[in-house]
Amino acid sequence: MSAILRNLDELPRQNASHVKNRWGDVVRQVQESGSVAVTNHSTVEMVLLTAAAYNQLVEDAQAQKAREQSVLDELGRRFDARLDVLQQPGAAQKVGGLFAAKGKLGHRPKAGETF
Repeated sequence: MSAILRNLDELPRQNASHVKNRWGDVVRQVQESGSVAVTNHSTVEMVLLTAAAYNQLVEDAQAQKAREQSVLDELGRRFDARLDVLQQPGAAQKVGGLFAAKGKLGHRPKAGETF
C-alpha cells in the first residue's frame, strides 16, 4: 500500500519559531494531518511526518527500486541472448548476406495454406 501524500502547497504550515516553542502542539497536528510543512521566512524548509508515513515512503522507494532492477535484469538477459546469437559461428556471413540482399527476398513469401 503506497502512502497518499498531499502536494507541498496543500500541507498545513507552521513557522520554525512555532515549532520550536510549541513542539507538543506541532506533534499533535502532525498526528492528526499526517504531515506539516515547516517554514522559515515563508519558505518551506522541511516537512514533518509520522514515523509510519516515513516507513511507508521507505518501503515504497525500495519496492520501486526492486521493480526497476528487475526490469534492468530482464533487459540485460535479453541483450546477452541476442549478443550470443551474433557471436555464433557463421553469424557474420548471415548478417553480410542480409545487407547484400538489399531488402530483396530470395524466394516468394508463403502467406499460408489457404492462399
